[in-house]
Amino acid sequence: MPKNVIAFRRKALEDIEGIVRYIAADSPRAAQAFREALEQTCAVLADMPDMGMHRNFGHPRLTDIRLWPLRQFEKYLLVYRTQGETLDIIRVVHGARDLPALFGDSSD
Repeated sequence: MPKNVIAFRRKALEDIEGIVRYIAADSPRAAQAFREALEQTCAVLADMPDMGMHRNFGHPRLTDIRLWPLRQFEKYLLVYRTQGETLDIIRVVHGARDLPALFGDSSD
């Protein structure tokens, strides 16, 4: 089975840049490690996209969303879905964030 193509939404790219800037303020080396962990995690998910925890955020545009922690940065979560042969990275967020509020879930 071929790997899925990885696509980052605009918000995910903004999340990544914000996280990298935040981490780099204390440690440029850790910021680079974060980027590498992101790449490694995406590569694993491209091979096995169903690994992530399925989550329903109670919004019709957010069906089939999955969450997966970044390798070595487990407090950060990739929020993604697969669409055909595309691994669609929607957001990259810290797990302490209020995810239902972030995605508009009124059921939690």
